[in-house]
Amino acid sequence: MASLFRTSAFRLSFLFAAGLAFACLLLSGFIYWQTTIVEVHRVDRQLVRDAAIMAAEPAADIRGSVQRRVAADFHRMVFAALFDPDRRLIVGNLSAYPAGVPADGTAHGLRETAACCAILGPPAAVHMVARRLPNGDTLVIGRNVDSLADIRAAVLRALELGLIPSLAMALIGGAILGLRTQRHVAAVRAAAERIVAGELGHRLPSRQRGDELDQMTDSVNRMLDELAAAVEDVKSTSDHIAHDLRTPLTRLRTRLERACETAGSHDELRDMVERAMGGLDQALQIMAALMRIRRLDAGLCPSTIGRVDLASVAEAAADLYQPVAEDKGLTFTLAADAVPAVIGDRDLLLEAVVNLVDNAVKYTPPGGHVRLAVTAEAGIPVLRVADDGVGIPSEDREAVLRRFYRSDRTRHIEGCGLGLALVDSIARFHRFQLRIRDAEPGTVVDLICAPRSEDEAG
Repeated sequence: MASLFRTSAFRLSFLFAAGLAFACLLLSGFIYWQTTIVEVHRVDRQLVRDAAIMAAEPAADIRGSVQRRVAADFHRMVFAALFDPDRRLIVGNLSAYPAGVPADGTAHGLRETAACCAILGPPAAVHMVARRLPNGDTLVIGRNVDSLADIRAAVLRALELGLIPSLAMALIGGAILGLRTQRHVAAVRAAAERIVAGELGHRLPSRQRGDELDQMTDSVNRMLDELAAAVEDVKSTSDHIAHDLRTPLTRLRTRLERACETAGSHDELRDMVERAMGGLDQALQIMAALMRIRRLDAGLCPSTIGRVDLASVAEAAADLYQPVAEDKGLTFTLAADAVPAVIGDRDLLLEAVVNLVDNAVKYTPPGGHVRLAVTAEAGIPVLRVADDGVGIPSEDREAVLRRFYRSDRTRHIEGCGLGLALVDSIARFHRFQLRIRDAEPGTVVDLICAPRSEDEAG
């Protein structure tokens, strides 16, 4: 029970019940106050009007009016009396002149004692009006207003009958919701303990109701999916690093051993050492690429954000790779349309284009074509690299963006499988989109550079 009382659902229900009680009290008080004021004002207006009418009658008729007024009151709620100038009773149902009621023609409220209202017995709440007549007599009329207490009793009774069951239902509802929430939280806690214990594939239970708890659970499960994917990616990356570094390091060790054993001259030794250094360079390139991808994904890569002319980026990439393509027997073309400048890091975008062009040149056989273009789709600038090489099957288009991924049809081509992963990281760093599709034959890779403002880029 102690844990139930600590649940948010029960606390909210308790606060709701308290608020409901306070609101009911305010409403009941307002109803009683308004009802009392309206009734008192009605009684006062009636008394003032009746006193004015009776006082306007001839002196000989006033006594009869007082007697008729008293005689017509079967419930003994009305007071009427006529007093002489010395305030001795002439006629009426008052035993004495009511103290505290001046003869000014306005209504006054008081509690009369039995000495004044002997006909009523116990003290009563009354409103009275006194008017002095031209002959010196004083006319007094009044009315018992104890009926307002009945209104108060009715309001309090309605409050009791409505408020207490409402409070009980609110608290019972809070307890039920608290128990359900408590059970769900216990299930979530148990699932979390299993995940902490190493069952990374386990997920938090969801009640499929779409409430805030389910939304939080779904968010945590998506986070766990991302974490599991990241852990798996780390494991896979570690395996790939070990595999890809083992080859150049093994080759390096073999060449150094051979140099020590077979080098017959300084030139032979120098040639073998240079080849060994090439293997070290390859290993260092792999490590540098991995570190760059990691920093890009973490948003830690130092960059200079500004307006970038994509045509100049494409021209720089073409200057680097057109000679390489020609040496391989490829036709390299560049087409740059006029497109708006984009906000980004020029060096990173150049690195992305260079990697795309390098892949296109690498995987296109002699006699093929590599096309680099800057164009626009629906007003959005696009950097496009197309080739008629081996192509990327549709089932591999997501996999090729993973680190170290090499499809079976390209394993014979030198590379480490980090180029497209680096391009994808650069695209995500800029919040651009990378799209891969068929060129029939070959591949078309589009870097869709949706323009952003400099404030958004920052």
